[in-house]
Amino acid sequence: MELSNIEPQIIWKNFSKLNAVPRPSKKEEKVIAFIKGFGENLGLETTVDEVGNVIIKKPATAGMENRKSIVLQSHLDMVCQKNNDVNFDFDTEGIKMEVDGDWVKAKGTTLGADNGLGVATIMSVLESSDIPHPALEALFTIDEETGMTGALGLKPGQLTGQILLNLDTEEDDEIDIGCAGGVDVTITQTYAAETSKGQIVRIEVKGLQGGHSGMDIHKGFGNANIILGRLLYIGLENQNIELVSIDSGGLRNAIPREGAALISVRNAQEFIENATALKKDILEEFATVEPGIQINIENSTSSDKAISEQDSKKVILTLKALHNGVYRMSPDVANLVEASNNVARVELKGGELKILNLTRSSVDSSKYSVAEQLKSVAELAGMKVEFSGSYPGWKPKPGSEIVQLMEKLYTEKFSEKPHVVACHAGLECGIIGANYPEMEMVSFGPTIRGAHSPDERANIPSAQKFWSFLKDILANIPQK
Repeated sequence: MELSNIEPQIIWKNFSKLNAVPRPSKKEEKVIAFIKGFGENLGLETTVDEVGNVIIKKPATAGMENRKSIVLQSHLDMVCQKNNDVNFDFDTEGIKMEVDGDWVKAKGTTLGADNGLGVATIMSVLESSDIPHPALEALFTIDEETGMTGALGLKPGQLTGQILLNLDTEEDDEIDIGCAGGVDVTITQTYAAETSKGQIVRIEVKGLQGGHSGMDIHKGFGNANIILGRLLYIGLENQNIELVSIDSGGLRNAIPREGAALISVRNAQEFIENATALKKDILEEFATVEPGIQINIENSTSSDKAISEQDSKKVILTLKALHNGVYRMSPDVANLVEASNNVARVELKGGELKILNLTRSSVDSSKYSVAEQLKSVAELAGMKVEFSGSYPGWKPKPGSEIVQLMEKLYTEKFSEKPHVVACHAGLECGIIGANYPEMEMVSFGPTIRGAHSPDERANIPSAQKFWSFLKDILANIPQK
């Protein structure tokens, strides 16, 4: 089946057009121009603010002028992840998509349904001529995935809408009314690199599921960086190690799927035997949740230099000690992760070490408690630590008028109650709400699986359900 034949055709048409435009985070120039041109071609008031957010305004349809005004919001950028064996340039190529049963997916890369389906849905409302709606402001933000700088740069007074509908969640039976905040924790250090003294061994971890470092952090998925750290640590018990290089993980908001390390040891055979025994244990641990995991430990060659045994030990012990995964469950909201950390990227090259983390929490104090624990571990090893990109969470308001309306409409339409939840992902609502405290906010969306990984896929029946629900919401917005 071609995407053009899928219902609702208007959404998949716009999603296909959007996915033809490269849109990595922090490289949104092309997609900003695309959305700006889209609004202008419709004859709608279209502006681009100082940071690159696009705002398109559409008047109310006949008879809806006295309803509360709406902000429809999604972000333009996407997480760019691909399988190692896929040749693809996110800076220049459009996403290659295919239909697989009830799912739309990409060929070896992320799909961009997060948050491209939200963007395409807003485009569809803007170009429609038969959908009743109040006065609309479409807000397309930039750089949500790697810093939320678009939402952070949105100034007070740019929006006049009374209700914000954020179209950026991934379960079609959920109405989201709260989210976690986050802070980037970056660990760095520079070491002298000298000619290695021993035999070279290469360790590779691959085939993990990966996933969203907020929404999936509680699922027990393997983290390539942590598994590499375990395999390196086993060598410290029997012989010293010199680290040549580490290249593992990727973006802060993606659970690492694969990584590799080159090390120098005095006795390669002994190390491989010990690491292989641990490999067996790891494979058994993850047999259920990570059926595709692969660990390769083998002799190798390298002319690269290594850092000293003493410095290598500090790096390995740090990797072993950094907290990864759930830190605390919420005592107030059932089954909600309150605080977590994702050890997202470990890179050692030419003596330059960098470890990237994303710490999340719905409570600001516990967010910094986790971040400070990471800092304490790294500073004990003589490393430098920087906090950056902090953004607030979004406090739930379950009694708001829009939440009650959506609960009622959902129940009547689908003959079951929706799940009203808060999530552990970072949504822009908390940041926008800081400048627009009187604005009511809700987040919802179609079902998406495997976000932030090459396994990302969007459910076709769910998109139909989501589109129908959104149109009902717009038609029933209360009066001012």
